Amino acid sequence: MAGDEPVTSPDQHRPTISKRLARLGAVVTIVALLLMVAGNHEGNVENIFLIATAALIFVMLVADVVLRKSGLKSD
Repeated sequence: MAGDEPVTSPDQHRPTISKRLARLGAVVTIVALLLMVAGNHEGNVENIFLIATAALIFVMLVADVVLRKSGLKSD
């Protein structure tokens, strides 16, 4: 079975979604999570999880920008 599959290099396995679109999706997700804080729920447990998730995505975006600026991560 393995002999029938074509041989490809790792650069041919690029993701189909663009990096810019993925970053835009992350920003939209952060905004949506923060807008849900003003929802119709009681208690603060939901707020903590919403804010923590938005903060985690934000930290990941900042780390991505820093790694790209320093040259440790390529596009």
